[in-house]
Amino acid sequence: MTVNFSATDPADLLAIQGIRIGVAEAGIRKTGRLDLTVLLIDAGASVSGVFTQNRFCAAPVQVCREHLTRCANSGLSVRALVINTGNANAGTGQEGLERAYATSAALAQSMGVQPAQVLPFSTGVIMEQLPHERIVAGLPRALADAQASHWGRAAQAIMTTDTVPKAFSRKVQIGGATVNITGISKGAGMIRPNMATMLGFIATDACVAPELMQQLARDLAEASFNRVTVDGDTSTNDSLVLIATNQAAHFPITSLGSAEGQTLKAALLDVARKLAQAIVRDGEGATKFITIQVEGGKSSEECRKVAYAIAHSPLVKTAFFASDPNLGRILAAVGYAGIDDLDQSAIDLYLDEVLVAMHGGRNPAYREEDGQRVMRQSEITVRVLLGRGSAQDTVWTCDLSHDYVTINADYRS
Repeated sequence: MTVNFSATDPADLLAIQGIRIGVAEAGIRKTGRLDLTVLLIDAGASVSGVFTQNRFCAAPVQVCREHLTRCANSGLSVRALVINTGNANAGTGQEGLERAYATSAALAQSMGVQPAQVLPFSTGVIMEQLPHERIVAGLPRALADAQASHWGRAAQAIMTTDTVPKAFSRKVQIGGATVNITGISKGAGMIRPNMATMLGFIATDACVAPELMQQLARDLAEASFNRVTVDGDTSTNDSLVLIATNQAAHFPITSLGSAEGQTLKAALLDVARKLAQAIVRDGEGATKFITIQVEGGKSSEECRKVAYAIAHSPLVKTAFFASDPNLGRILAAVGYAGIDDLDQSAIDLYLDEVLVAMHGGRNPAYREEDGQRVMRQSEITVRVLLGRGSAQDTVWTCDLSHDYVTINADYRS
């Protein structure tokens, strides 16, 4: 079940000049499903990545970081991504690292490039050794399948507990040229990007100066994937990769503050936010999509602390699932968010347009049936006004249902 979200028609996804994608069935964990993806990138592209902040990060995350650094220091360009589902290759020690290296090396050999020019990504069950020999055996089939139009197939192939593939495209004009953007993501549980299990890949044919790419990837993650949570668990494998193939017919963007840079960043952010929100709309067992908007803080950081305290509270999330306007739970979460000098008498709380609490206490005009009416909706906005300043921030989350427990209890079976 998803919350007001359905998969994009693959025919509506835009091809990106300089990228071809192939998928295959490698039997990594289960037979009869697509579980191996290769994304092939023409020479001359710029690639950057943002990864999990979980200190127990997976082997492919470690290898990706190393390969990106080696490419940057040696003037090489990343030429391929190899992505598997079914096995996270996390908690696998030195052998897991060696298998991640071997996977990159196998694809690099097939392409005639250096192993450091291939970035590996894995998602699935943690603490089981990656069956890299199945990946290596499946690479020829994935390479033979490679086409520019296969973004939809890739979105399907990277799924784990997702119920629908997640992919979006945008087209913008930059410097008189048409620029295409397409992105895919996966994730439904173990979601609290601190960068969840989440993978995201966004590509554009725009021409972007290489030195801008890492900052651009960080900015996109911070305003999209770092604003969603399903269950508060930061995965071992979170990765967001940004690719600019530099093949569109416009002068290179050398400043994100320029008109062209702002146009591109806004379009990329639109795709990134849709992908991030799609993860929440497809959250494991989710029945409601909840926007938590905190305003009037001294800083965006403290607004975000309050928003995440609400979003991570099992009591709040189960109340939303039950459509139970037990809204004191929200105020309690605000109180333990870690704002030491918080003045509770300055706090107002809204559910959509309904003023529930004012000056830290129940609004005398509030009626529980009004709160319940909002709680029954599939999309709900929680607004908390702190009365401390002018900063604000927003987090997107979902409710916590019986199905979440069932899905995760049965995940390995």
